[in-house]
Amino acid sequence: MYHPRTPHNAENAGFHDTCIAVGPIQTEVIVKRVIVLLAVGVMFFVVSIQAQAPQGPPKPGPEVKRLAYNIGTWNIVGEAKPFGPMPGGKFTATEKCEWYSGGFFVTCHSEGTGPMGPAKGVSFLGYDPNEKVYTYHEFTNTGEAIDSKGTVNGDTWNWTAESKMGDTKISVRVTIKQVSKTEYTFKLEISQNGGEFSVVEEATGHKVTAAAPAKKS
Repeated sequence: MYHPRTPHNAENAGFHDTCIAVGPIQTEVIVKRVIVLLAVGVMFFVVSIQAQAPQGPPKPGPEVKRLAYNIGTWNIVGEAKPFGPMPGGKFTATEKCEWYSGGFFVTCHSEGTGPMGPAKGVSFLGYDPNEKVYTYHEFTNTGEAIDSKGTVNGDTWNWTAESKMGDTKISVRVTIKQVSKTEYTFKLEISQNGGEFSVVEEATGHKVTAAAPAKKS
């Protein structure tokens, strides 16, 4: 700390000598205070570092664990109704779902056949904690990339998606009801340009095997 200079004359000589006499005591007190302040500063620094330090890898929350219902191999049988250029008819598929590494997503591989011929797809189910909605992303062998958002109420899942078919705006909603641990029903409805929804697909899924636990990353 800076101190103003004291003039060197007889008039203030006593004051100057007094400062010199008590100097060591003041210095000792200052040193002790600095040591205490340093100790307190180091303590708060260590506590702050510990608070900011990573607490290990993040863990899936209870919302993500709700997706465990999908884990396993499912056989799906359903019927599609004619819609636009798409013909109607029966379809079958097998879908195998498992936890993706880390346990935050469920990944599914599906393969089947229907009115449009053979179909394959890979999808990811997850949960967005910011929007507080479930997410669904699927990529198919016909070039489709499907994004949906969903909610769950009891044993019923509701999914919605928006897309376009030419100049037509398509709104999709899917309702999946968990009948039991090994069975669910599926209903897909479509609306064009804000009109009424029509049922386009209905199906039933049956679980035939359980999948292995999530792999550790």
